[in-house]
Amino acid sequence: MTDSSQAMAPYRRIAARIKARIEGGEIRPGDRIPSVREIMRDEGVSTATATRVAAVLRSEGYAESIPGIGTLATLPKRLTTGPDRLRMLRATGRGHRPGERIEIVSAGLVSAPEEVADVLGVEEGASVVRRRRVYRDDEGVVAVSTSWLPGELAEAAPELLVAGPLPAMTFGLVEERTGRRAVRRRDAVVIRPLPDDVSAAFGVESGLPVLTMTNVYWDQHGDVTEYALDYLGPGRELSADHDLE
Repeated sequence: MTDSSQAMAPYRRIAARIKARIEGGEIRPGDRIPSVREIMRDEGVSTATATRVAAVLRSEGYAESIPGIGTLATLPKRLTTGPDRLRMLRATGRGHRPGERIEIVSAGLVSAPEEVADVLGVEEGASVVRRRRVYRDDEGVVAVSTSWLPGELAEAAPELLVAGPLPAMTFGLVEERTGRRAVRRRDAVVIRPLPDDVSAAFGVESGLPVLTMTNVYWDQHGDVTEYALDYLGPGRELSADHDLE
């Protein structure tokens, strides 16, 4: 157990472990979460503490109480960002939430537009890898995500140019083939007009202002390995949890 988890209030620490089990797929949406009685028995805590665990899970969208049935696991209807997927990949070996489906709609070498070239540190028009995915769940489109990577990475990992799933996502494949590990990132949330080539996935008109997140990843040498742009699905929540206790 880390120092930070030890410093958390007991009910927060227990809730965090249950959330990790839900996000990792060990407890699936619709499954019962541990009851107050079970938490008291397994964790050795008071009734008040165990009761607060369920309250935290409900307030954060990880549980709902059904009369006559109990408290069942749910998943928040929110965007799963690139950083979320990297964290899940390293924690569970997969980079998507239970119930999510991933469609790789395109992959290949393209000429770098100005914005991409500036971030990757290449000349505008240079060959770069572009991969586009659509993430869906039972509520619809979660996000349309596009990643750009330096073109030379395709030499070590030609799978990047194939419109199909990767065994360990771009992060894992690049690290495995080149030793370049993502160690730092920068996130930016921006409202952008929805472009024509993305609007069709959402079934809305192009030009609509939507929330986006961009992520830039650097390796241990300080070089950019990936630039990603996610368009947030309508009705999705972009959120982050921070324990202040």
